[in-house]
Amino acid sequence: MSQVKIVCDSSAGLTEEEIKKYDITIIPLTVMIDDTIYVERETITNDQFPEMMKNAKSLPKTSQPPIGKFVDAFDKLGADGSEVLCVTMMESISGTVHAAEQAATMTKTKVTVYDSQTTDQGMAFQIVAAAKVLEDGGSVDDAIAKMKDVLAKSKLYLAIDNLDNLVAGGRVSKFAGALSNILNIKIMLQVYGGQIHIIMKGRGTKAIHKEWDRILKEMAEGPKPVRIGISHVEGDKEVDRLKAAVEELYPNIPVVVRETVPIIATHTGMGACCLLYYTE
Repeated sequence: MSQVKIVCDSSAGLTEEEIKKYDITIIPLTVMIDDTIYVERETITNDQFPEMMKNAKSLPKTSQPPIGKFVDAFDKLGADGSEVLCVTMMESISGTVHAAEQAATMTKTKVTVYDSQTTDQGMAFQIVAAAKVLEDGGSVDDAIAKMKDVLAKSKLYLAIDNLDNLVAGGRVSKFAGALSNILNIKIMLQVYGGQIHIIMKGRGTKAIHKEWDRILKEMAEGPKPVRIGISHVEGDKEVDRLKAAVEELYPNIPVVVRETVPIIATHTGMGACCLLYYTE
């Protein structure tokens, strides 16, 4: 029986330990800052990016991996007869899944491309669950079934501190962005169905805190979480507050806190704070 190897793009919020333990191949995305191209995990880190974004003359530009990067990885991993399960971030924020699909037609390796319908640590939850299934001798179909199950039990909430990057990136009109900044409007987003949805708009930090309290209440009253993560873009104070509240609810479940990847930080802007978890 051939071995199945996992490939994913660099938006996945995997820990270095998980990448090493499950021998996961990462295909990096790129970000261009003031005409200089940086490669995630190679020439720029998550921790370095926020400061570079703050000092940039214009909003950084993000790019999906070139098809050739996927082809090379697929060829190499399949050279011993192995097949590949390639997991990508959701189509609604990146064309990465299509680059992987095209690459899959250009390699002799048997490749299955799967859109995780999410990103960051939400994507990592699925990949680790799939890796465990494969480690236990399961098939690609078994692994995908498990990822779909994890997705169905996952939550991803994202608080946006200001709309500057969303406006600059063309995702919010300049008028709406200017008005929001004047009024100190904050928004809460939720990812489900592979799409980003606005679930709350309010004035000031108190509005966000009230919404987080509602989300935490929902979390406490629902099924017990299996894994919990917080990803952010220099959202330190909000992260500390949210982490303390989560740990009070679930003191025995580790909370993985990390700076998110450049491609996500570019769109969310400074101060963004995201809670991700999946349940039993």
